[in-house]
Amino acid sequence: MREQVLDAMDLERERGITIKMQPVRMIWRSSTNSESHANKRIRKFEADSLFVDEFIFNLIDTPGHVDFSYEVSRALAAVEGAILLVDATQGIQAQTIANLHLAGEILAVSGKTGEGVPVLLDRLIEIFPEAGRSSEETLSALIFDSQFDPYKGVIVYVRVVSGKIQKGDHILMLKSKKVSEVLEVGYFSPERRETNVLAAGEIGYIASGLKEAGIGVGDTIIAEKDRARGLRPLPGYEEPKPVVFASVYPSDADEFPVLKDAFEKLKLNDAALSYAIEASEALGRGFRAGFLGMLHLEIVSERLRREFGIQMIVSTPSVSYRVKLRSGKEEMAYAAADIPDEGALLEIAEPWVRAEVIAPAEHLGRILKLFESTRGRYMETRYLSAARLLVIYRVPLKEVILDFYDRLKSATSGYASLGYEFEGYEAGELERLDILIAGKRERAFSVVVHKAEAFEEGKRIVAKLKELLPAQVFTVPIQAAVGGRVIARETLAAMRKDVTGYLYGGDRTRKMKLWKKQKKGKKRLAEMGRGTVEIPPDVFLKMLKR
Repeated sequence: MREQVLDAMDLERERGITIKMQPVRMIWRSSTNSESHANKRIRKFEADSLFVDEFIFNLIDTPGHVDFSYEVSRALAAVEGAILLVDATQGIQAQTIANLHLAGEILAVSGKTGEGVPVLLDRLIEIFPEAGRSSEETLSALIFDSQFDPYKGVIVYVRVVSGKIQKGDHILMLKSKKVSEVLEVGYFSPERRETNVLAAGEIGYIASGLKEAGIGVGDTIIAEKDRARGLRPLPGYEEPKPVVFASVYPSDADEFPVLKDAFEKLKLNDAALSYAIEASEALGRGFRAGFLGMLHLEIVSERLRREFGIQMIVSTPSVSYRVKLRSGKEEMAYAAADIPDEGALLEIAEPWVRAEVIAPAEHLGRILKLFESTRGRYMETRYLSAARLLVIYRVPLKEVILDFYDRLKSATSGYASLGYEFEGYEAGELERLDILIAGKRERAFSVVVHKAEAFEEGKRIVAKLKELLPAQVFTVPIQAAVGGRVIARETLAAMRKDVTGYLYGGDRTRKMKLWKKQKKGKKRLAEMGRGTVEIPPDVFLKMLKR
């Protein structure tokens, strides 16, 4: 029995559509009469005077982009080795370089003609150890993925480590404590194909019949009859750490239950997705969702639209911050508004990444100029050939997640590729910028900025709000503040009503009395209504929407 990871995703073509792991089982008949095959043979037969061995491979096709490193780690835990597949016709991508040093032998293979495929499969048999069948009869299986089927309930993808499982068995998930009767077992070819039994060493699926979510990857399946034996769970996975966050609201507030159900079902197939309910006065209930990167965010958004038919509002993405308080305590803030006030704050640390750009050499000047517009730090430039080079920078993740990729493509006429890898949190001269409307802080508009950029960013936000907010019956101050200090201000003028329009001729003093009376009325309204300016939902949308 053989398990293998086949990384065949070209993620540049996959932007905007579903990306997920795809297990598949295949049979390979090898004509290589090698002694190294002797103990790995399933069955042997003679064909044209050659001894032919038949092997079963379980392959898992998984994306290789850094945003999906958690998918790769889950697949690797269920297999014996990995193949890094590079599509030479598409050109080398930056994320390929990041993994290339992990590869050993290089083989030339053509997926179109099949040339080199037999050599590749025979090398797998020779290099990687066989997934041995355990002599232990007690069932133990690792869940590495799952999905929801409306007829068969939650379907879990498993690697059977010991024992066997078949239809009708009663199973227990050790972590979630859920119990179910197995409705169906099978393998992937690549569509699901039912079989009688899954034994140790095999990869396949189990239809649990459970209709509610809550089964997590990394959980261990045992037989329910073994509950009292105190079996230990298999080594699972570390919890993924999201670094990019965005608010997701349904376009129609009545569709919140539908969006909630969609997130729960999507979580089954995407363990790296995290979310929590949040509420907005203008937009109602929604979710604050965490992602491993921008590509992850784009794909989840597209899946919600395509697979569940949900029209939604996705806010401008932001990053998480590690906050150190003067008390010595450290905590994570997943929104700028959650960062404590300046008096209690010692430092703010933001996520930094190692960004790698591969592009034609003639675009070097434009690439360096683009990076100079960020707070990035130059590391090195490598020439991969006379015509292509690799530029490496350390950059705050916040500088990369918005429009950096689009600007890079524009600067290099579309020839550059960008890859980045999370390197950790780094403290800097960061501060929370608050927006006050009529003296009241609006949490939704708070952002974290570098001290050198605070004034310009505050000025930009208040100017934009002045354009978007509808006029009130009294003047409204719109202020940007840092640590209680106002650094930028705009004033939204009051609505004007011509209270003297009905007068014809006469003494000007009559008009002066009416104007003075109007002024007093506006002043009284301002005092009564201060802090009660209602912001229309479309203003939030225009300020928050990507």
